[in-house]
Amino acid sequence: MENQECAVEAAAPMRRRWPVRVLLASLAGSLVLGGALALWPADEPAGQPPAPGAQAQAAVRAGVPAALPALDALIGEREAYVRTHPKDARAWAVLGAAYVERGRRTADAAGTFPKAERALRTSLKVRARGNAEALEGLAVLANARRDFRAARGFAEEALKTQPKRWTAYPPLIDACTGLGDYKAAGRALDGLTAAHSGPAVRAWAAGVYRDQGRREDAAAALADAAAAAQAPAEQAAYLERAGQLAFERGEPDAALRHFEEAVRLDPDQRAAQAGQGRALAALGRTSEALNAYRVALQRQPLPQYALELGELYESLGLTQPARVTYDLLRERVRLDARGGVDDTLVLGRLEADHGDPAEAVRLLRVEWQRRPGIEVADALGWALHRAGQDAEALRYAATATDREHGGTVRSAPYAYHRGMIEKSLNQQGPARRHLQEALRINPCFSPLAVREARTALAALGEPPEAEVPR
Repeated sequence: MENQECAVEAAAPMRRRWPVRVLLASLAGSLVLGGALALWPADEPAGQPPAPGAQAQAAVRAGVPAALPALDALIGEREAYVRTHPKDARAWAVLGAAYVERGRRTADAAGTFPKAERALRTSLKVRARGNAEALEGLAVLANARRDFRAARGFAEEALKTQPKRWTAYPPLIDACTGLGDYKAAGRALDGLTAAHSGPAVRAWAAGVYRDQGRREDAAAALADAAAAAQAPAEQAAYLERAGQLAFERGEPDAALRHFEEAVRLDPDQRAAQAGQGRALAALGRTSEALNAYRVALQRQPLPQYALELGELYESLGLTQPARVTYDLLRERVRLDARGGVDDTLVLGRLEADHGDPAEAVRLLRVEWQRRPGIEVADALGWALHRAGQDAEALRYAATATDREHGGTVRSAPYAYHRGMIEKSLNQQGPARRHLQEALRINPCFSPLAVREARTALAALGEPPEAEVPR
């Protein structure tokens, strides 16, 4: 029923605020975790072998995401090159950056991130002073592993080494955002826009705007980036993020168009395939949604995709497939840990709703100490609520949603979590307002939570006359 209502609301004229120009998010976060290769300068020293294919070469020179087949070709060539030129620091740095990007695109952190670190460390060993390329690559790798403190240190060191190196700003933005330091992320964006311009810069700006609650500005910036993109893989990356923002706004039909176009342009754009699953589920096309999620999860087995697919199964009453998918999520978390990736946030969310809430609280308290941003505040608040600790839960939920605490992102899940916590505390007026806000922001934000939000609102009933503003 909820999916049908979402489909109807998505088609309403009031929802057509702007056309197919929309952007980004953040589930936790940033334009391109794998921006090491995507934002790598292309100036090679004389005699250096050229990039191994027109597509990869163009992507490197333009500072944009590379297509996966061209990326694989680049890795093969650089591996062969460094075997015969082991003292070429730049070649090692580019190889490490390419490994990071491939690991992100394939979700093979265990297989590629240790290789990436070895290559980047080798580059620093060969040339310890003035090696901004390797420092920048290490920053992007640390971001991909969600070690945002290390990433910030590497990015800042790269900028000290080469103050005009614009490609070091995006991993700095990513790191500051991950740490919850949104003012520093804004300052880093100022540095980036002062140093460079172009589609990639506009897309990074869109991510910062989104985190600041400036969704219209984010949409416009990403629309410009997509329009100026030169290569299919580049345009697909920006369209995928346009789909994310459209879905956050409660526009699954527009989101689906973005995701479908992204996959058409780049069949390896697995994030867009998962996005198709999200949008199709919201539109009530559940069989297609399940298939889209399965394809994305098979080719890029990220824990977040497994969580979304499991909850879709659960919303359909398919409890056994849901349990199997949640088990897959836990296995992927273990595999990612071998590559140094911290999946605590998504694991905490899983335990809070589908496992052991007390374990979720334990995990997320540690995560809050590592990176006190609003994404972790929301997850920890919800885990505390699920564990029956509502008074403390509300403090974290307020951090995620109050502008004075930095909660500038307009998020339906965050508003839903706060409303449910307030309902448990018998704060009926605030609970009603936040639950209504969640459904107003996005009436189909989750196949499970939307149902709970509507049920809770019905139980709260109409506000008493004293609550109605005159």
